[in-house]
Amino acid sequence: MVAVGAMGVAPAAEPNTQVPAGSRHYAASDFPDRIVASPAQDAATGFAVAWRTSTLSAPPLLELALAGDSPDMGRLRQITANSRILQSENGTSQHHRADIDGLQPDTLYAYRVQGQGTWSAWNHFRTAGAAGQPLTLLYFGDTQNKNLSHVSRVIRQGWQTAPDARLALFAGDLVSGGDGMDDSEWGEWFAAGGWLLPGMAVAPAAGNHEYFEEFEDTPQERRVLGGHWPVSFALPGNGAVATANTTYWFDYQGVRVAVLDGTSALDLGTAQAQAQWLDGVLADNQQPWSIVVVHQPLYPLRAERDTSVLATQIRPVLQRHHVDLVLQGHDHTYGRRADDNAALPQYISSVAGPKQYRLSPQARATMEPVAEDTQLFQVLHIDGKQLRYEARTATGRLYDAFQISRDGKGRKQFTELREGRIAPRDCPRPVSPKGRDDRCWE
Repeated sequence: MVAVGAMGVAPAAEPNTQVPAGSRHYAASDFPDRIVASPAQDAATGFAVAWRTSTLSAPPLLELALAGDSPDMGRLRQITANSRILQSENGTSQHHRADIDGLQPDTLYAYRVQGQGTWSAWNHFRTAGAAGQPLTLLYFGDTQNKNLSHVSRVIRQGWQTAPDARLALFAGDLVSGGDGMDDSEWGEWFAAGGWLLPGMAVAPAAGNHEYFEEFEDTPQERRVLGGHWPVSFALPGNGAVATANTTYWFDYQGVRVAVLDGTSALDLGTAQAQAQWLDGVLADNQQPWSIVVVHQPLYPLRAERDTSVLATQIRPVLQRHHVDLVLQGHDHTYGRRADDNAALPQYISSVAGPKQYRLSPQARATMEPVAEDTQLFQVLHIDGKQLRYEARTATGRLYDAFQISRDGKGRKQFTELREGRIAPRDCPRPVSPKGRDDRCWE
């Protein structure tokens, strides 16, 4: 019998995508889609764009102009894209990348990308400004499941809460994968991102669900990066040699951001190589702030997680270079804690999607605040002297906040901001809709 309450029928777990079986709704066409911009290593002078079409007869162009108030775009700069083919359940698609350099800082540009006899809309993109110029950025934990149905509202609320945001960090597991609908899942992720993706500098980390198991259940079983990741984003390409497709760094308006690959570190033995690379990236950092993004948390929030390799190899580098924030995902709950011996780094794990796990007793004892059964996004306001962090729920309510202040000598002070936070949230269900007691929601 279906339960009925004051609001009607009780909701049940939904399919992972809105795509009916056998549908090729997200098949590539002559029209460009899945347009996403990402920062260059120096985000003040360049950015890159990735997009997708069906197979084209000639390399497509990106056209760029200074954004103005007239429909006359004036003199256009044309850049020829590099392209790669991808095969998926939706057929053949061609993925393109165009790198734009030599730009002016803090300048609004208009760009469009080409298909087969077609063009995209004109998109606006503003380059990063100077180091002391105020910056607002968004951070999203795992999206992964039901992107179009559930994640889209979190991304919309994030943009409505912080309409001046220029940079968006994603902590990995953008899609779930592995069910024969990978391309449709990516299609829904891009649909959920809407106009944010082509108009903002988007910097994702790869999660374990961006990988798949090759030769599964055989002695040769191994983790392999999925085919969508290398072609879906135009990332800086300056990472560790062992993880060239999934690690990178860039400077954005006073912040040095370094993105790691926790899956490769844990499962493919690249932790030491990534630690050495990160050490070099942070050693010459002239920016007043530093953020590291990695999918798997160094301090796990879910029971029976073991990320001790990250703790052993990566944490000493973070401590040595006084990193401010470590932004993570993976455990599908929320939790924040300081480093073992200092207020910084602050280690934060969050989840934007509807898949919700349960916190371990260890996480509850060592982290504050924590949350279950809560979709979240994070807003960071940064300038040369202050970093303010806010975690907000899918409806925009303040759940967590703190501030890091920087004096004239570079010394930093951490302050909790408790005013305006809503009450802590725990899972109210003994089991998930599918009867699992290790999850709160599917």
